[in-house]
Amino acid sequence: MSEKSAVIIGAGITGLTAAYYLRKAGWTITILERDSQAGGSIRTFRENGFIFESGPNTGVVSQPEVVELFERLPEPFRFEPANEEAKRRLIWKKCRWHALPGGLKDGVSTPLFQWKDKFRILLEPFRKKGTDPNETLDKLVRRRLGDSFLDYAVDPFILGIYAGDPSRLVTRYAMPKLYRLEQEYGSFIKGSIKKAKEPRTEEQKKVTKQLFSIEGGLENLTNALVREIGEDSFVFNCEKLSVYPKDGLFSISYVQDGISHELREDVVITTTGAHEVPSILPFLNSEEKATISDLLYARVVQVAVGFKNWRGIPLRAFGGLVPSKENRKILGVLFPSAFLNNRAPEGGAILSVFLGGVRNPGIVDLDDATIKDMVMEELRCMMLICNQEPDLIKVFRHTHAIPQYGVSTGKRLDTIARIESQFPGLIIGGNLRDGIGMADRIKQGTQIAKQLIEKSELQLAGRITGAPV
Repeated sequence: MSEKSAVIIGAGITGLTAAYYLRKAGWTITILERDSQAGGSIRTFRENGFIFESGPNTGVVSQPEVVELFERLPEPFRFEPANEEAKRRLIWKKCRWHALPGGLKDGVSTPLFQWKDKFRILLEPFRKKGTDPNETLDKLVRRRLGDSFLDYAVDPFILGIYAGDPSRLVTRYAMPKLYRLEQEYGSFIKGSIKKAKEPRTEEQKKVTKQLFSIEGGLENLTNALVREIGEDSFVFNCEKLSVYPKDGLFSISYVQDGISHELREDVVITTTGAHEVPSILPFLNSEEKATISDLLYARVVQVAVGFKNWRGIPLRAFGGLVPSKENRKILGVLFPSAFLNNRAPEGGAILSVFLGGVRNPGIVDLDDATIKDMVMEELRCMMLICNQEPDLIKVFRHTHAIPQYGVSTGKRLDTIARIESQFPGLIIGGNLRDGIGMADRIKQGTQIAKQLIEKSELQLAGRITGAPV
């Protein structure tokens, strides 16, 4: 066992995952968190017979590290796959919901796309691949698939994932798998067909793309990690947190309950948002601070709306997304009780409604009453609940919800790599790089831990044998 130790700043899913693997390897871990509890944006609430989230509602098994972590965690943690209803997605167009096509037949008959674009997709495999590495997602989709695919498939999809604008997202950073399909195979269609035929490793087979939650709510995942790490490893309610290199180590200072504290450590991992890095790492020069923090975050409002006796439209879907072109007040609505167990009383429903985003950031600043009125006005129209009032309605605001990986991303990644090289032992993680989904965060935390463990083992082997490391 190693006698190594590390300080992790931030107790979100990235920091928790890294801490979990380091603790299992025998490291001593101190996790500094500004909030009063672990979990970051993951919060589960239980009230009046409803179970609902204030942050992410689900994850996707899109990385093998997700399966690896879940297989390791003991009871009472239980993985909950979404049921078949989750495969159906709805798109709002011209005052009604339409199912997003799941195949060629549905794609031909759907009213979501224009006929010229339905024919255009047949020629997609024969179009030249793009040459601009910083091409935005809207330009890529218009070039390969046409305007209506952008307006009624990709735009709402991006609203659902990023609460963003395809014209501001660089494809190779925001949608790297889509970017690689074109660059490596020359086409989305050809790439998808060829990749489906390629042999998969045992690790790749774990990537099922299955939608999931955790029985009883996602907070049970972070609670399980906290138990495994050990509650004595956490320091909550940290203020004025900063890190300085000092005498070959790092000096980490913070204030808790009005008392100043200082730690000395040779490994520090930050997992905060980009906007927090300049204050946490004040020794960086002004250009480095500006480059790292040059990252737009979508401001999002999430509203949980519960009905003990649902009388609206049938909720046989994951949820519905609202294209920007439709000019509605909401970004979309999820139906968690339709595809997860025990999220609402029998015969009832819980909805998660999203507002704001990159195009309407000011909604976050509205008062609760105004937001609730907006939500209910939209639900009465879109979900046909004209004469029904909710039994529960809760408003949650996220001023730094989702990072938008735009044209500044490349420079930010280069700057982070240079800083980490200049200050060995410092790792700058978090959602400012490597993806925004829960699976991406688990993957990053896993990789950070495994790299540190491997480096430590090599250093130990070098001391024992006298060989250079």
